[in-house]
Amino acid sequence: MSDKLLRERQGAIERWTLNDPASRNALTNEIVEALLAACADASADASLRFVVLGGAGGSFCAGGSLGGFAKLIGQPLPAGDTDPLIAMNARFGDLLHALCALPQLLIAAVDGPAMGGGFGLACCADFCLATGRSSFATPEITLGIVPAQIAPFVWRRLGDRAARQCMLRGRTFNAVEAQRLGLVDEVVDELSAATDAVLASLAAAPPAAVAATKRLLNRLDPPDLRLPAAEAFSASLRGPEALEGITAFRDKRKPGWAA
Repeated sequence: MSDKLLRERQGAIERWTLNDPASRNALTNEIVEALLAACADASADASLRFVVLGGAGGSFCAGGSLGGFAKLIGQPLPAGDTDPLIAMNARFGDLLHALCALPQLLIAAVDGPAMGGGFGLACCADFCLATGRSSFATPEITLGIVPAQIAPFVWRRLGDRAARQCMLRGRTFNAVEAQRLGLVDEVVDELSAATDAVLASLAAAPPAAVAATKRLLNRLDPPDLRLPAAEAFSASLRGPEALEGITAFRDKRKPGWAA
């Protein structure tokens, strides 16, 4: 079990806390694999009714970590090579699908930023709570990167118009704006007490009926885009726009296309 994901069981409730405050809980391979393992355990546990997903250190999740493939940014794939970025990115897609497929009710408890992949995690929840200091964005496109794996889940949660506002502009929304968009269900002052109140209100829904209802709703999902999303992500990250966008971000300047 990874120390980057804390799992605390309280009766029929399990709390999963992303635990890498130094990176604002960025989605490294380690955290993705730990979350996938937690999903597998939860899916096989008939006594578990609720999962609460949060983040440690004043952040929910800063999104995907680029550290593992920094050397590949802006570097075209050599002819005939298999691109490791595709498998890596598709694995994150596996996680998003696994979260949505949980038979339990999934509550995202967001405090602080939920960016990129973190925005996608919130979109997979059945209910999303946020504090007034939370912020939400899918900034990938402003860096020249395609927000690929999260796209179907943002689209499902927000609808076409709002999803385009998020993913094609990359602007940051506060919690109240995110509630207007349909991502956040409640903006609360104190996250722990509000989460407990939501859990209490959901206790009236029996677990078998919840699982069956979620399976039915999941049949309304958009097509499985994991492979084309991974290919689009890889192509964008290896392209010149990503190299310019990420370099400009690090240099605290506008990229060439926005200057």
